[in-house]
Amino acid sequence: MSVRRKQRLRGERVPEDGVGQLVAAVAAPAEVGDVGEAFGAASGLGRRMSSLTLRLPPLVRSLRPLQWLKNVVVLAALVFSGQLFVVESLARAVAATLIFCCASSAMYLVNDLRDIEGDRVHPKKRHRPIAAGLLSTGLAATTAAVLSGLAVLGAWLVGPPFLAVILTYGALMLAYSYGLKRLVILDVFAIAAGFVLRAVGGGLAIDVPVSPWLYLCTLLLALFIGFGKRRHELTFLEDEAVRHRSNLASYTVPLLDQFISLIGAAIVMAYSLYTFDAPNLPENHAMMLTIPFVVYALFRYLYLIQRGDGGAPEILLFADRALLVSIAGWGLVSVILLYLAPR
Repeated sequence: MSVRRKQRLRGERVPEDGVGQLVAAVAAPAEVGDVGEAFGAASGLGRRMSSLTLRLPPLVRSLRPLQWLKNVVVLAALVFSGQLFVVESLARAVAATLIFCCASSAMYLVNDLRDIEGDRVHPKKRHRPIAAGLLSTGLAATTAAVLSGLAVLGAWLVGPPFLAVILTYGALMLAYSYGLKRLVILDVFAIAAGFVLRAVGGGLAIDVPVSPWLYLCTLLLALFIGFGKRRHELTFLEDEAVRHRSNLASYTVPLLDQFISLIGAAIVMAYSLYTFDAPNLPENHAMMLTIPFVVYALFRYLYLIQRGDGGAPEILLFADRALLVSIAGWGLVSVILLYLAPR
């Protein structure tokens, strides 16, 4: 084991560069002495968001506000159905996104309560407020119950179909925290199913049909990121990996690399087919112009995984300028082609 890895496992501060500094600063703020230096390689937006996160109270930090970015998937149906500028649809989609933020934060609290001992073994997760003793388990449980209630009430106001999605999401995440996370492969599929439910919920909230290709691309992308995170945990924690997550004993780096490569290729194929087969897209197949952005973003993320920076995708999005620009470029070109360019 390298000296750097031994230092990390002992909880010592290890100098890092680039994205690694930002990940360390956000995940383990108690070990970072110079926040400004740690954010040096990040984009300006990434620095501001991460610096704000470090200053949040323990309860708010346990809600993982940076991970609310995952709920942007709820807005996919709004954008790709051509209703982005329809006020009523926009309002309902935003409401659905906020409801998913409440539901997901409640599940993060439940997960942290369930994983207190495992998180205390992790060199970074041991600084999570509940694991570090900064947030009482009673307050965390009460907050989770309140957020769950708000999510159910909000979903009921949006409509019964959306309420069914929220209840299914909650049941799935509870099953994940209390069992599925220990099952090899199925653990990542459970997380990916949560993203698909977000996409389904977004369509139901504004009552529009969603292309099956969008669901497939969402599933594959979530699997791609999920297995990338498992690879990071396995390589970063090394001998302590199994103590942190028991099913990591069933994974190997070569196996995960095969999964990631296979899913990456499937994403390119599925998204390419989506750009010229989905009925709600421009008939001139102009959406194919967005394929290079997707391919580059996948390659860039693969590069970051191999470099050991795949543990926090929500941070990488803002820490790595190339990844941020590629995703922003994809979004901008998509909106132009869907709303401004001749169809």
